[in-house]
This record gives sequence, structure tokens and C-alpha cells, in this order.
Amino acid sequence: MPGVEAAIRELLENRSAAMAAKDIEWLMSLYADDIAYFDLVPPLRYVGSNALRERFLDWFPRWSGPIGQELGQLDVAAGDAVAAAWMLIRAHGTLKTGANVDYWVRVSNAFRRSGDRWTITHEHVSLPVDMRSGTAVLDLTP
Repeated sequence: MPGVEAAIRELLENRSAAMAAKDIEWLMSLYADDIAYFDLVPPLRYVGSNALRERFLDWFPRWSGPIGQELGQLDVAAGDAVAAAWMLIRAHGTLKTGANVDYWVRVSNAFRRSGDRWTITHEHVSLPVDMRSGTAVLDLTP
């Protein structure tokens, strides 16, 4: 479904732009009220847009500038009312501590359409883990 796939890709590009701008209203407008969000940091999941909003509002001030969110290897599977996407995202920027961040994460999303509007209903962000050491692997690139 080329039109639906284009709409999902546009939504994800908007997500990256809203994240870079740290624009909480724009960002949250892309998520469903009943979002289930699995992040890199505890807790195991955030449920609902209020919990996710608080997560982002806690995270944004840690960055001294834009939060880079470069989409890579994006795949979309779409139907009339639901869709899924999986991709790599390069997270990059500078923290207020002065530390430079530059690593790739794996992201999977589920989407639901209501009328002509798509929203993100599920997001799962992960990093590969070295099973011997139990530490995240941050230096992999596509």
C-alpha cells in the first residue's frame, strides 16, 4: 500500500524532527493516548501518553542542542488500519555534560489509523548486548 507506507514514513520523519527540536507537543501528537513504549532505560515499559510525556520531558534537558535521530534501513508493512515499521536510528548530539553521543539503536513501531490520521501505538527501542559482559554494544554501524 504505497500511500499508507508514505504516510508512515512521513510520520516517522516528523517524529525525528520533533525529537530534534525537543518539541513536546508536536512529538506527543504523533503517539496514541494508549501508547505502550519500551525504552532503553527503566522501567520495563511506559504505558499511556502521560507517562511517555514525562519520560521525554525528563530526557530533553539532558541535551545541550538538538537530539539527532537519523532513520536508517526503514521497512514498513501496512494495511488499511494498522501498520508496522522497523528501522535503525542513529542517535547523536551533545549532552549538557559535554559528552558526545553517537550510536545506532533498533526501533520497532506499531501504528493504528483512526479516520485519516495515523498514530504510534507501540514503540520498542533496543541496543545489542554483549552476552559475555552484559554491556550494551554502542559502536556498531549499519
